[in-house]
Amino acid sequence: MTTMTHDIAVARRLRSGLLFAMLSASSFGLSGPLARGLMDAGWSSASVVAVRVLVAAAVLLPIAAGQLRGNWQLLRHNASLITAYGLVAVAGTQLAYFNAVAHMAVGVALLIEYTAPIAVVGWLWLRHRQRPGAATVAGAALGITGLFLVIDLSSGRTTSWVGIAWALAAMVGAAAYFVLSAQGDGTLPGTVLAAGALLIGGLALLAAGAVGILPLHATTDPVVFQHFTVSWWLPVLVLGVVTAALAYVSGIVATRLLGSRLASFIALFEVLAALAFAWALLGEAPRAVQLLGGALILTGVIVVRRGELDAATATATEQLDPERPVLNEAR
Repeated sequence: MTTMTHDIAVARRLRSGLLFAMLSASSFGLSGPLARGLMDAGWSSASVVAVRVLVAAAVLLPIAAGQLRGNWQLLRHNASLITAYGLVAVAGTQLAYFNAVAHMAVGVALLIEYTAPIAVVGWLWLRHRQRPGAATVAGAALGITGLFLVIDLSSGRTTSWVGIAWALAAMVGAAAYFVLSAQGDGTLPGTVLAAGALLIGGLALLAAGAVGILPLHATTDPVVFQHFTVSWWLPVLVLGVVTAALAYVSGIVATRLLGSRLASFIALFEVLAALAFAWALLGEAPRAVQLLGGALILTGVIVVRRGELDAATATATEQLDPERPVLNEAR
């Protein structure tokens, strides 16, 4: 009975993590098309990232302060984690991604960035000896195959090597995002981590712009999308509140519930969300082969989730009853 109760708790934890991960991926997927609109209106990529993360920080800081309840020692104890998260996972990743989007299609940039799950699996394997199981490997293969079909690299469109370089940098940052999101001893609330990291990332970008390292320029010109035009402040607000504040907090919660490896694969749904938003806002309609790729991504994520559920259940069962035999495949 104890084992059954523990298995149910594990399944509920994974379901909750899956919902948060889907929310995060969908929110992040909106950022590329909105950023493209602002950049087409005359904004630099660094300005888009800086405003986005600073708006998000402004939204989250009051909530984070309430959660801290004056326990500033908690911030000092986690200062290195917050700083690394802000500079690498927030500022670095988003700056690289938006620079990639400025040189290539949104989907192509995301294809390269979202080879990050492979990097996460490799890092956990090499650094922490967490060897992926057969289900994880099979799901990864399906997901990456689906990504190639979603992007449809055989369509004959030219690809910028500058864009590829920026997208590879975004891949490194995305892998760091999943690894760092799972760090800590559990005492630092996810909202506090996100708020502190967003503030540090935004201030770092402003400092880099002030000394001339990054170009910071923006306009108040209307932002034109496929079927409508809006004032500049509306996409800025949505970028900050939805695609940053909501996306990062839900992503941190998801990663802590699911672990870095599974959360990174669920985040592949960001590609589908980005394609849908790019279709609606920029007129980039998906092809039939891209829809097939989306089905493969869904299948791959389900396979990975099944494998991680089996592994988590097996580990919990072994801890409860060490003498009970556990299949190696479940590990």
